[in-house]
Amino acid sequence: MKATWIATAILLAVAPAAPAGELIGELKRLPYKIVYETYRGDNWELFRIDADGSNPINLTRTPRIDELYPHASPDGTKICFVADEGEGASKVRSVYWMNVDGTGRTRVARNARQPFWNPDGTVIAYLKGASEQFTYSSVATKGLYFHDLATGEHRAHPNEELSHLFGVCWVPASPWIVTTIHGGMGYRHAILALDADGTGVVNLGIPGCRPEASPDGKRLAWTPTDWALRIADLDFSGPEPKVTGGRDVVTSEKPIKVYHVDWAPEGDYIVFARGPAGNRLGQAPEGVGTRAEGWDLCVADAGRTNRWVQITHDGNSNKEPDWVPLPKGP
Repeated sequence: MKATWIATAILLAVAPAAPAGELIGELKRLPYKIVYETYRGDNWELFRIDADGSNPINLTRTPRIDELYPHASPDGTKICFVADEGEGASKVRSVYWMNVDGTGRTRVARNARQPFWNPDGTVIAYLKGASEQFTYSSVATKGLYFHDLATGEHRAHPNEELSHLFGVCWVPASPWIVTTIHGGMGYRHAILALDADGTGVVNLGIPGCRPEASPDGKRLAWTPTDWALRIADLDFSGPEPKVTGGRDVVTSEKPIKVYHVDWAPEGDYIVFARGPAGNRLGQAPEGVGTRAEGWDLCVADAGRTNRWVQITHDGNSNKEPDWVPLPKGP
């Protein structure tokens, strides 16, 4: 079965979805980097590459620790991520941050998941594990917390009912956080907007998961199905946020999934992961820490439909890509 997935992925990947040379040429001129998780030598590491996939650098190099789920700070100087440490019953997932070159590794919280930055990069928000027992389940979360990098303090979100969240993102230039919820707070499955400083919860009424706000906070990209990436407008003009319009920017034929979308700093491109469906020990390949043979990274033109190009080609479970902005000067 695994061989079939990989063969299908290779077959579909060799047919370019856009004039590869033209789009790669555009990406070569971008000054930004991309950081992502990849499975190398029986271990998860975090790699950084140029926008066209060139110049790969291993930022972690920890053969007994699995690093996953990297997210670059808005100023491009830091990366937050999770690390799975220990074995068997003692295994635990914790949140860390490090400098963009891999130095200065610092633990934020034990038994914590899916960290993300506030818009000015001064706070790392994270979800707590629902129990002390380790699990690969993305939705095994209970509570949202904020860690202030300057003071070292942690505080809980005022809504104590938050649970079963995943794929969380703070919307720039707004007081809202967007997230997926699955099987919690009375929701079967939904994409929500959460008041970052209050208890307000708004069902955005769109299907799918893993919402990601654009750098200007005016658009939303997400996965409406396993086979598409969609972009729509975010409207904050009323008393509650809403999503308007929408079009698919990437579509895919089964069994090749598309996931993990992230906006380039200028909003002109998106990076995403693409690979064959299947499961490993009951977990889908798009899950954090789940092996995903045949998965690679691609970059798409955010202004067109299906104008994209593949930028990694080894199929080493390359997932969770995140753009790294240019570090701002003094």
